[in-house]
Amino acid sequence: MERNLSQEQLAFETNLHRTYISEVERGKRNISIENIELIAKALDIPIAELFKSQ
Repeated sequence: MERNLSQEQLAFETNLHRTYISEVERGKRNISIENIELIAKALDIPIAELFKSQ
């Protein structure tokens, strides 16, 4: 949300499927460290930032 990216845009940036991004976001799917790294790079943030609670 902070980056104003849609799931589709994030999927494109990470080369992951949009439904995969959606399922991870909703806690329906486990995510590998490799995909965590892809998402962090696409968002231009450190990996640790993805684990901070809101």
